[in-house]
Amino acid sequence: MTGPTNDNLADDAINTLLQHGLGQGLPRIAEMLLNAAMLFERATHLQADPYERAEARNGHANGFKPRTLQTSIGKLDLALPQVRGSSEIFRTSLLDAGSRTDRSLKAAIAEMYLQGVSTRRVTKVLEQLCGLEITSTQVSRLTAELDVEFALWRNRPLPEIAHLVLDATYIKVRLNGTVRDCAVLVAIGVRRGDGKRMVLGVSCSLSEAEPHWRDFIHGLKQRGIGIPDSVTSDAHEGLKAALRAALNASPWQRCQFHLQQNAQAYVPQLAMRAAVARDIRTVFDSPDLPRAEERLAELVEKYRKPAPKLAAWMEGNIPQGLAVLGLPEHVRRRLRTSNMCERVNREIKRRTRVAGLFPNEPSVLRLVTAILMELSEEWETGRAYLTEQPQA
Repeated sequence: MTGPTNDNLADDAINTLLQHGLGQGLPRIAEMLLNAAMLFERATHLQADPYERAEARNGHANGFKPRTLQTSIGKLDLALPQVRGSSEIFRTSLLDAGSRTDRSLKAAIAEMYLQGVSTRRVTKVLEQLCGLEITSTQVSRLTAELDVEFALWRNRPLPEIAHLVLDATYIKVRLNGTVRDCAVLVAIGVRRGDGKRMVLGVSCSLSEAEPHWRDFIHGLKQRGIGIPDSVTSDAHEGLKAALRAALNASPWQRCQFHLQQNAQAYVPQLAMRAAVARDIRTVFDSPDLPRAEERLAELVEKYRKPAPKLAAWMEGNIPQGLAVLGLPEHVRRRLRTSNMCERVNREIKRRTRVAGLFPNEPSVLRLVTAILMELSEEWETGRAYLTEQPQA
């Protein structure tokens, strides 16, 4: 049986995005796309690019006029190009196109998500958007502007963060003819004061080793996160070393979900797995740290003879998952695992799966940044994730 082609998969994914919308989306990027398309239209009308000397020139650029456009992506503040000295009145077709422009704009952003802002693909979308032939040089300039916008977001100042969650995922890239795993580091924070979530940053590299994590965390500190009350992550050695070097003043909470998974490797019999999982959960569900430590000591003794390796592992590792017991009870459940980041990683995988193999690290970073900008905006304009006081 013949499977669907990559083009069909891309079309299906784009149609899904168009059908369900992009939420708050990325209005700044949408503005850049429309402004660029209108500049292409003006250059075609003038028969010359800005500052180009051309015998066939039909007038001159004459600055811009502000214009607001309401779309399903949000309100866009546009710069409408002006013309003087032309034999014909210049009028952009984009602002007269109504829903066609709105849909084309969403298609353009969807293409960028799926293709990592491929010059070839964006050229095709912009040609459909403004009905003109676009050169790859023009699109390269536009994507360079988008890269600047993405970099500004990744390096923006940050508020103080009460709780920090860190995780990594991997995306395939082709490097010198070889397929490699690119580590995508993601940081999510819960803001101090209003309890809202936000994506703090993202970094891509061919390694999840300690230097990559250390530089990433140092960058978060320099941008203003302060000293979080907790840091939740898995137990990757590179990340643990980076936290000791860069953020040792914050208690480290090892993800309880990953601890449960890791424990199963030390269970000697398949029939014991469910009981072991339940026993570990009683430790995690303890009302305070002293009782958790007391329960853990009981389990170590319980399994010392039937499963000595499991008992030794429990004694050395389970305490790393108990830091959350030092936090207020009403916030513990949401901070005892790195599931917040895991869900973000699944969304990254879902949106990057259609693009398949990326040509390099910058293309991965570009696409993931676009996804995380959208997600963070939804969180920051939505409801609080954690409250100062327990709900009545």
